[in-house]
Amino acid sequence: MTTLAQAPFAARLQSLFPGFIASAMVAAAASFLSEHYHAPVMLFALLLGMSMNFLAADGACKPGIEFTAREILRLGVALLGMRITFSQIAALGWNPVILVVVAVVVTIIVGMLAARALGFQTLFGLLTGGATAICGASAALALAASLPAHPGKERATLFTVIGVSALSTLAMIVYPMIVKALDLNAVQAGVFLGGTIHDVAQVVGAGYGMSQETGDTATVVKLMRVAMLLPVILCAAMITRARGATDGGKRPPLLPWFAVGFIVLAAVNSTGWVPTLVQQAANETSRWCLVIAISALGMKTQLKELATVGIKPILLMVGETVFLAVLVLLMLRWGL
Repeated sequence: MTTLAQAPFAARLQSLFPGFIASAMVAAAASFLSEHYHAPVMLFALLLGMSMNFLAADGACKPGIEFTAREILRLGVALLGMRITFSQIAALGWNPVILVVVAVVVTIIVGMLAARALGFQTLFGLLTGGATAICGASAALALAASLPAHPGKERATLFTVIGVSALSTLAMIVYPMIVKALDLNAVQAGVFLGGTIHDVAQVVGAGYGMSQETGDTATVVKLMRVAMLLPVILCAAMITRARGATDGGKRPPLLPWFAVGFIVLAAVNSTGWVPTLVQQAANETSRWCLVIAISALGMKTQLKELATVGIKPILLMVGETVFLAVLVLLMLRWGL
């Protein structure tokens, strides 16, 4: 009986292994290039994955690539909960919390309205606005996992990840110059950098490149934005549920399992009982899961599909980025 029970599992594992290993190898190569050329690892993972998209055609690697792009992605999102604690948020007081909540909500709403005005689906604005307002590529992947299935969903996700990674790198270079031009103090600079730059790595680079205090403030504000991922995922899940059945014919759960994992891990991390080594291991595992998943997503797309996106999506993401930066500066000026 044990042998019979294990046989389907072993067969399933065997079918997934080639695609997962291929995705992991691409992720490893992307990490190597990122470390040596100091560019976003997600961008390298996407580009390398797209160059190997022949592996996602019918063959031994296809099931594993499909699994990796879906389930490994969700595991990585769940592990993001280990990045934040409630005490980190409380340490800065209510003003930065209000600033972050307002900035995230307003930017997403503006993104959805702008997407509609440009002729796109409102959900595309939710995807790009969420990626811009929350935590870049990680938010794009998390939201994509929550949104309803759509023929253009993967292409929209890949475009969003590429766009937000490029804009985040540009912001890491330009925003410190804006800080100096406006003569912001260390805390204001940290709030601005942490409240506007898309990806965590670029926030850390820009913040600590200015000063220790600026870097600390920027990191905590950025983690507040990461915490906003949960309510936005819940909204996306409610939209998916309201639209009815998914590919499998079942009504999706109101709270996806990776969102539950995110909540649980954030709560556990907030107790202060989690050793630093465990936190670091969870964060590193999350990073690898996301890089491996985006490599798999890259394998599943065709370059010619991305070449047809046109100028409007680019204008949408640039507009959302500029809007967020101006909004945060205005709120800082108002004393938030």
